[in-house]
Amino acid sequence: MNYAPNTEMRPAAVKNALMVGADAQVETLLLGVLKPDIWVVMSVPDNLAALAVARARAFDLIVTSDKTSGREDIELLRQIRQVRPHTRLIILAADGTPADVIMSMRERAFSYLSKPFSFDTLAEMIRLATEGPCWDDGIEVISGTPELIRILARCDVKTADRLVHFLDEIAELPDPEKSQVATAFREMLLNAIEHGGRLDPNQYVEIEYVRARHMVACHITDPGLGFRLDEAHHAAIANPTDDPLRHVVLREEQGMRPGGFGVLLAQQLVDELIYGQDGNEVLLIKYLDSAKPKSP
Repeated sequence: MNYAPNTEMRPAAVKNALMVGADAQVETLLLGVLKPDIWVVMSVPDNLAALAVARARAFDLIVTSDKTSGREDIELLRQIRQVRPHTRLIILAADGTPADVIMSMRERAFSYLSKPFSFDTLAEMIRLATEGPCWDDGIEVISGTPELIRILARCDVKTADRLVHFLDEIAELPDPEKSQVATAFREMLLNAIEHGGRLDPNQYVEIEYVRARHMVACHITDPGLGFRLDEAHHAAIANPTDDPLRHVVLREEQGMRPGGFGVLLAQQLVDELIYGQDGNEVLLIKYLDSAKPKSP
């Protein structure tokens, strides 16, 4: 077991992180993101050693090795949580399938990244994992297969960011459709959480994701009373043509965060954006290239 060299002269109240495997890039990233005056970073060679040390002491964050499979790391998480129920574990997997990602969500992994993954995304997930109160009731899988998954998500922005990444791993879409769907989904999810759920962590939005042969669809239902698009003056979509930034002023006057472009952006990225009768549910549909009519 190796300790990072910056762990000397620590105050008594420190947080502990565990890294599985010897990956210099991941270790450098961990030591860069975690504040050295707060965190002690420890490393072990494999999952067996990780399980032994996690049973002996509590860790605030565990990052698995990207040399192991997703299923191996899910089993590690399952065993650790038998003795450490609220362990925050980020899975880095050598490979994985949508079914593995769904299983990791059921077992309440904090995040799942399969190769090749972005180190920027990993850094973001590490930061999210080290912030805020107990997180592991934030995402609940009601039912799930790679083709259709139904989820409840807590109404806070950090949970939304985690969920977007999980669904991005599940999607298995070609580029550029993958990034387009992820961006549009995030914008509509944030709208549901902020305006429908009022950023109340006691409230949840329901998400249904469907992956068909020639299309992908996301259905989002929030707990709010709904709204009419033509009455959403805080959104860019309601701006008159001669005043394209009117919503910016209105949002400032109402003390709202900068933004308001979500619906407008989503409309540009997906093929169908359909609101329900009461305005508290929205359906996003993206047709894949193979399903789109060919130009004459």
